[in-house]
Amino acid sequence: MGSFIETSVSDRVAVITLNRPEKLNAWNTAMREEIVAALSAYDRDPAVAAIIMTGKGERAFCAGQDLEEAKHFDVARSREWMHEWERYYETLRALSKPLIMALNGVAAGSAFQVALLGDIRVGHPGVRMGQPEINSGIASVTGPWIMKEMLGMSRTIELTLTGRLMDAEECRHIGLIHYLVDQDQVMPKALEIARMLAAKPPVAMRLDKQRFREMTEPSFRDAIEAGIRIQAESYASGEPARMMEAFFQARAK
Repeated sequence: MGSFIETSVSDRVAVITLNRPEKLNAWNTAMREEIVAALSAYDRDPAVAAIIMTGKGERAFCAGQDLEEAKHFDVARSREWMHEWERYYETLRALSKPLIMALNGVAAGSAFQVALLGDIRVGHPGVRMGQPEINSGIASVTGPWIMKEMLGMSRTIELTLTGRLMDAEECRHIGLIHYLVDQDQVMPKALEIARMLAAKPPVAMRLDKQRFREMTEPSFRDAIEAGIRIQAESYASGEPARMMEAFFQARAK
């Protein structure tokens, strides 16, 4: 469907594979637009009853925002950026069909958030997940929203302020990874779960997912509004640009 993702459908299960392995599948605006288009098309397609998202390669599901893009943002672009995330997250939240995340390596920052917006997560012992945005000088707003819904405030604060990545066992222990299997079994397990869910009564599936969305809608809207305000202040300060430039300089040495 596009240059940044691969898609396929088999046995009523659609698979979306993030396809920038040379960038650890980090996404930019164009890549997210392709993902949104694919998710929306599969949600409308009567031949599809479940969806899997995964990443190309063995190192990362997705490293989150491509900093090559974000380092050039100004205040106006930060507002547009938040509205792009709003559309992406709305698409994920509005799916009427189950979404399984087949995690193959790191899921960091916005990719951690997207992984949590899936219904069921399958991972392997090499998976690491977390919210390291503070290390790039990027304020976290949507991350703490979804983490608080799932983990409570105490752990949300600790993960957001330290920016550390959790290993797979910790993620399993706190309920973020539902199935922990060997790396070569991640996709087979995800397919097994997807086929099982695809066989469930579709109206009940749609209504259950609709109710989950309704339960978290007020806090989601609050997070987006806060994100627009907070990212504008963050980028106006120049700190994200300085931190990302320092990152690229250190990497070039």
